[in-house]
Amino acid sequence: MSRQPEVLWAQRSEKIYLTISLPDAKDVVLKTEPQGLFSFSAVANGEPFNFTLELFDSVLPEGSKTKTKMGLRNIICSIQKEKKGWWKRLLKSEDKHPYIKVDWNKWCDEDEESDAPADSDDDFDEGNDREESDGDDDDDDGMLYLPDLEKLRGK
Repeated sequence: MSRQPEVLWAQRSEKIYLTISLPDAKDVVLKTEPQGLFSFSAVANGEPFNFTLELFDSVLPEGSKTKTKMGLRNIICSIQKEKKGWWKRLLKSEDKHPYIKVDWNKWCDEDEESDAPADSDDDFDEGNDREESDGDDDDDDGMLYLPDLEKLRGK
């Protein structure tokens, strides 16, 4: 029996962002079909995970404008909508899926889209997940920096 990983979603007028939270995913297979079917399957910790989503509207076929970033903790997909516009929900059906949630870190309202930074060719923010680094940067993989208060007190 397979399970569904947590899926976070957000949108812009031209794109849908899906973040699949599945640490240490192996054998990842993603498929996007023009009529709006999105399929995912992977294995994590020896256990199979998969799901299929019937998206609210049609999307451009896989490969044309669909981008995927495989991270250590999650898989981020940027899927180009066929028609520019805001969807009222992610899926065609109004059924609730407990594993699908809004990604508030990436969310942008219709009236705020013009204020948001323009989408570039690499749509993925590095805040949610990081690829293996070369060790040259001082970023502690999302750790909050706190100053050494003892050193500050001594000055």
